[in-house]
Amino acid sequence: MTNLFDRRATLLGFGAGAITVALSACGASPADAASKRFAYQLTDAQWRAKLSPAAYAVLRQENTERPYTSPLNKEKRSGVFMCAGCALPLFSSRTKFESGTGWPSFWAPLGNAVATRTDTTLGIARTEVRCRRCGGHLGHVFDDGPKPTGKRYCMNGLSLAFRAA
Repeated sequence: MTNLFDRRATLLGFGAGAITVALSACGASPADAASKRFAYQLTDAQWRAKLSPAAYAVLRQENTERPYTSPLNKEKRSGVFMCAGCALPLFSSRTKFESGTGWPSFWAPLGNAVATRTDTTLGIARTEVRCRRCGGHLGHVFDDGPKPTGKRYCMNGLSLAFRAA
């Protein structure tokens, strides 16, 4: 019995080690790799100096802020929501709506403001939304929004800054 357990533990250890080596061999994180394709680029140290630790975690490491924590949920003034990383205007306040999800939500971005890609980190395919200029992770878009688009751009408040009109 001990021999079987030792063999199983050894195989599991080798498997975990192989996965770790394979993942680390990929080099940079997806956020780092994506930033190389975008017009606005900073080094990791510059991003860390520019952003709060929480905003860095969302924009550069693809984390998600806790729902109902962003002051932007209650922002009702007319204006523009911009990327907190590079200040690119992303969403008009006219497209903001209350989704009940706990994150600022919009039914459409401004023209040529965002880029999307497929995200499978939770084991399902979702559409990730990034800033077109700096590649910062903003959130995800879903097909359960209001008319006229039927889209819900569910954004992390930490990835946005607001400029009143």
